[in-house]
Formats: sequence, structure tokens, C-alpha cells
Amino acid sequence: MATNLGTQNALNWLLVKQGVADQLRLLVVLAGGTLAGLLIKYVLDKRYIFEDRSRDLNSHARKFSMYTAMGLVTTAIFWIFEAVAFFIVPTTAGLMIGGAIGLTIGYVIKYHLDRRFVFEAAV
Repeated sequence: MATNLGTQNALNWLLVKQGVADQLRLLVVLAGGTLAGLLIKYVLDKRYIFEDRSRDLNSHARKFSMYTAMGLVTTAIFWIFEAVAFFIVPTTAGLMIGGAIGLTIGYVIKYHLDRRFVFEAAV
């Protein structure tokens, strides 16, 4: 969550300084934070949450693909909460509060999906 929201906050600050319109800024901030969060969270989940020690490229590619696919569902939940909060309160605080709520709900759902479909052999 910290990686995602930290990246979003940094991007938002830069884009506000550049005078980027709210709608475009929201899309860039959402995409940037999501990508940063995906990469870090995969590595941490694989190693520390699911204790998956597989190292071969085929296994890694399959798991990362499935992990990303499971993330599409939960990313939609996160983005909806964040976008609605931003449109209700179009400030950085609105963006961050909506993001924190959406990420929390999404992460709980994602854990269960990942445990069942991605790292099933590791648990």
C-alpha cells in the first residue's frame, strides 16, 4: 500500500506542479501507483506471505501472469473507490483516503484469490 500511495502522491505532486488537468492526472496517478505496487507486492507476497521458493522461469512467468490477472479484479475495486472519492473531494486527501479504502478491500480479496489460484502449491 505504501509503495502504491507513495508513488501516487509523488506523481500527483509533479503533475499538479505542471498544471495537468484533473482527469488526466487521475489516470496517470492510478496507473503509476498500480504498476509500482504490482511489482513490489508480487515479490514480497511470493517470498514472505506464500513462502514460494520456485525459481524456474516458466513457473515464475505463469505465477506472475496469474498474479496480474487476479490483480485486475481487485484493481478495479481499488480504482472505483479512489475515483469516487476523488470526484467527491477533488484533493490529494480525497485521492489518498479513497485509495487507502480501496486498497484495503482489494488486498483482502486478492490474498484469497492468490492463495487459491496463484500460489496453491506453496501453501
